Amino acid sequence: MVYIRNVHHRTLKATPAQLGALIASLASSEDRLWSHQWWPAMRFDRPLATGAIGGHGPIRYVVESYTPNECIVFRFTAPRGFHGTHAYYIHPINPDETRLEHVLEMNTRGPALFSWPLVFRPLHDALIEDSLDVATANLGIKPLGERNWSPYVRLLRALLRRRSQTRRA
Repeated sequence: MVYIRNVHHRTLKATPAQLGALIASLASSEDRLWSHQWWPAMRFDRPLATGAIGGHGPIRYVVESYTPNECIVFRFTAPRGFHGTHAYYIHPINPDETRLEHVLEMNTRGPALFSWPLVFRPLHDALIEDSLDVATANLGIKPLGERNWSPYVRLLRALLRRRSQTRRA
């Protein structure tokens, strides 16, 4: 078993309520936080609330807790070997600035001992940075830079896209 803590954050000129509205839009037709343009969309079996079941791509989870304008916490149910949570947190800094933070905390076991560092972590890191860029843009703030996936992330995306197309055929 290996403990993983993975943190991404962005300090934005926004209020907690503005960031809370982005989180509240997750998995909706008006999603303004998830980078569904480039990654599998986040979907749930019902509107966003504690107990909603869903995920994105092969990553499955349940909404463990949701406190508007503060945080949303998801508990992993798949893939096998992922035991823990990932969450978006809103941290007020001052009246004009707020930090939006994504924290993944889990223990990996079995196949996840290899799949996390070799496949999921690079993809996760790129996806969450893209999500923070989407949040930034939807607040009317110019993002820090253009989406810049590493060659390894581009390779993984191409392999997974090919695998997905083969499964459909």
